[in-house]
Amino acid sequence: MESLRLAWDERFADYDFGPAHPMAPIRLQLAARLAGDFGLLAEPGVHVVPAEPAPDAVLAEVHEPEYVSAVRRASADPLHADAARGLGTEDVPAFAGMHEASARIAAASRDVALAVWNAEALHGLNFCGGLHHAMPGSASGFCVYNDVALAIRAMLDAGAERVAYVDVDVHHGDGVERVFWDDDRVLTVSIHESGQWLFPGTGFPEQLGGPAAEGSAVNLALPPGTADAGWLRAFHAVVPPLLRAFRPQVIVSQHGCDTHVLDPLAHLALSVDAMRASYQTIHDLAHELCDGRWVMTGGGGYEVVDVVPRAWTHLAAIAAHRPIAPGTPVPDSWRAYVVERCGRPAPVRMTDLGTSPEYRPWATGYDPADAVDRAVLATRHAVFPLHGLDIHFD
Repeated sequence: MESLRLAWDERFADYDFGPAHPMAPIRLQLAARLAGDFGLLAEPGVHVVPAEPAPDAVLAEVHEPEYVSAVRRASADPLHADAARGLGTEDVPAFAGMHEASARIAAASRDVALAVWNAEALHGLNFCGGLHHAMPGSASGFCVYNDVALAIRAMLDAGAERVAYVDVDVHHGDGVERVFWDDDRVLTVSIHESGQWLFPGTGFPEQLGGPAAEGSAVNLALPPGTADAGWLRAFHAVVPPLLRAFRPQVIVSQHGCDTHVLDPLAHLALSVDAMRASYQTIHDLAHELCDGRWVMTGGGGYEVVDVVPRAWTHLAAIAAHRPIAPGTPVPDSWRAYVVERCGRPAPVRMTDLGTSPEYRPWATGYDPADAVDRAVLATRHAVFPLHGLDIHFD
């Protein structure tokens, strides 16, 4: 069995909203190049695969056929995109070839997920995916087709009975939550900056799932300015106990790195080191709970040189069972490539802090004066009893 099925295809960079848009495809190319320069793509047990665009019938497993048709029309004629379906907007500008580019990324996430479910690979990664805002009938938040939901749907259709989805993007994973809102086979856990301050304005603790699946949607809405210690405290206070109670057969995770302090579109303050720590924890939970079955995607992240490539290279390295120590120097070959492509210097080490970040475990006690603790308690109070868990103690 492969240790990692990794989707990469230079054509993924065709998902391009134009030079003024923050979701610049260069971030994908830099991430793939850094992973390659570390030797990860040639590592024994790592299989790098391309993808062809998903057929319309596959996209219809999550998306309304009328919406797929609207994307096709906008792809052929961007000037006549359907803004009522979120196409041709400031967030999702229409561009020639949009359908094919979006459907290719969707197929890649679905393909690696099925490889994991069918025991062809232990872990699956598409860092070009994670387009978690796309709705069944509309585009939203830079996202055209919801590759994450398609991946989960494919595994359910293949026989999965319990899938846990963990979303650590700075934005609420609203599209995935919407698709599985009333499906108790899927636990969606989103840890994000509160919708009081950030797009899409949703993702509050009281949003728990539909009548047939109450407690299947979990939302942890953090205050702006939350940094490593608070974020990791919140993550560990919610994610491991819920996943252990749910007992998933496979974990799907979305790893948007727009939680970083340098990200221009949001207001959390994480380091690459804190993100790396969360990746390691999810990996460990996959081995503890799911016999290692773990499907990963990328997501947001708009500091395209200093943050995205290092974060997702750490993710790929952990998934390949060849973790990169945080203090490791960045390869000179990659730094030269950054100067050539971007005309700016690149980071010199795979760390921001030089050490693993520390945090205070929830078991040490609740501080009512701390805004992060109040957010954590609100989430635990809303959802933990529905899973037979204690609100205050792990």
